[in-house]
Amino acid sequence: MRSEMIQVDGLDFHCLTEGPEDAPMLLLLHGFPEYSGAWAEMIPRLSDRYFCVAPDQRGYGKSAKPAGVANYAGGKIARDALGIIDHYRPGGAAHVFGHDWGAGIAYALAMRAPDRVSRLVIANGVHPLPFQRALARGGAQAEASQYITWLRRPDSHVALEAEGCARLAAMFAAKMDMSWMTPEKLTEYRAAWSGAVESMVHWYRAAPIIVPAPGEAVPPEALPPMDPAAMRIRMPHLLVWGLGDTALMPEAREGLPELCDAGFELAEFPDADHWILHQQPEAVAERVRAFLG
Repeated sequence: MRSEMIQVDGLDFHCLTEGPEDAPMLLLLHGFPEYSGAWAEMIPRLSDRYFCVAPDQRGYGKSAKPAGVANYAGGKIARDALGIIDHYRPGGAAHVFGHDWGAGIAYALAMRAPDRVSRLVIANGVHPLPFQRALARGGAQAEASQYITWLRRPDSHVALEAEGCARLAAMFAAKMDMSWMTPEKLTEYRAAWSGAVESMVHWYRAAPIIVPAPGEAVPPEALPPMDPAAMRIRMPHLLVWGLGDTALMPEAREGLPELCDAGFELAEFPDADHWILHQQPEAVAERVRAFLG
């Protein structure tokens, strides 16, 4: 994989790229607490057919880390993604593949610039409308998402950084199969986290999503405004889902097919959890290749 720095709207972004430069572009958007290296198992399985671009997103890894929570609003990060597409495909489109928080940015990009996203792939990530509805019920998803409330504390990044990011590493591994995480990979993750934890956590602080306490439902009038008509997915959409995920419950995707205008496909993997891209890379890549065509 090639490592390169590009500029988008005056900010520097580090990207890993691989594949024929004249092939269809595939933009790969990582989540928390990962970085561009999260795609290390996926890119070699897709780069024969696609020009793969995996950035360190804003606030992560070697990319820009502007100060202040307001700089991590989802709309700004979605514009970063669009700018990265423009850098490699000026005025053109790309397939977009997002995981975890990267899924949220992929959905935002698909909703805001549908003509620039050819096909949308999501792995264990959520569309904001079904996710907020699930949270608002105060049930299983609200209980599973209490970590968000903790991350939004003003001092959470200090605790996560202590003792060589020991608490961040523990949060990464909580209730998940981490057999794929070798000591060498963990060293690479710790290097990516160095100097970035506060800006990584700003994504949660900037998000308007409401997370109630378990058992406390949120009335519709108290939820942030979300217009379903503006949140439709207008390109073909594949959702890849590890059923063992303990952070995102199946209820968080309820109603998603009804928001998709050009077809929706669901591929469930019973032997994977939230870190499906590392646990089942061959099977996921095969399913993605079949969907992208």
